[in-house]
Amino acid sequence: MAYKGFDLTGKVSLVTGGNGGIGLGMAEALAEAGADVCIWGTNPTKNAAAAEKLKRHGHKVHTQIVDVGDEAQVEAGFAETVKVMGHVDNCVANSGVSGRGKGAILEMTTEEWRRVLRVNLDGVFFTFRAAARHMAARGKGGSLVAMASTAAIEGAARSSHYGASKGGVTAMVRALAVELARYKISVNSILPGWIETEMTANAFGNEKFAANVMPRIPQRRWGTGADFGPIAVYLASDASAYTTGRDFVIDGGYTLF
Repeated sequence: MAYKGFDLTGKVSLVTGGNGGIGLGMAEALAEAGADVCIWGTNPTKNAAAAEKLKRHGHKVHTQIVDVGDEAQVEAGFAETVKVMGHVDNCVANSGVSGRGKGAILEMTTEEWRRVLRVNLDGVFFTFRAAARHMAARGKGGSLVAMASTAAIEGAARSSHYGASKGGVTAMVRALAVELARYKISVNSILPGWIETEMTANAFGNEKFAANVMPRIPQRRWGTGADFGPIAVYLASDASAYTTGRDFVIDGGYTLF
């Protein structure tokens, strides 16, 4: 018999950026564990394809077009999620962007700096604020999960804006874990290493990059979206009720070696 603590039947999960990569890997696992799932994304084609994958598990699936860097869209989007799904027990703030163009601080533009923080940090704040208000008012607790990165704990050269955004997320998580505990809301973050997604396709397609990085990963493989399903289920489940303020590094051992 499966451990009942991981059964998500009756729970509702919201996954931003859940239409591909890590987000879709988590959304699929959440649906397989019994949760109804709502996905936010900005690409309607990817949203529809993700919904088809999730529906095979037999639970309720809903998708929405929401730009998490836009405060008004997040507020309206969350209201729609609650209207359609009934409530939200678990909110995964996964939407994110990587740096582009010249990332060295001597050449980085203000526009590029703000573009990354707008989604990666402001987007988490807007999403968590809406979710926390809903969960606190509902009075039944909940789980907030933020997608950070190992860039939050390493020196991410030529990517200071990305590292700053993810470091800010982990600091926010620790603060909210203390602040929201009285409402029985847990708050945790996930720090992926080198994961094969659309966002990292350019890096992985670079032979020099791959040759330099792969030997530093003890498991000798890139991560996949599916590698994040188990932690998503754990953090959405009752089994993690006493787990809060933690950074879960999932990197195949990269940061240890």
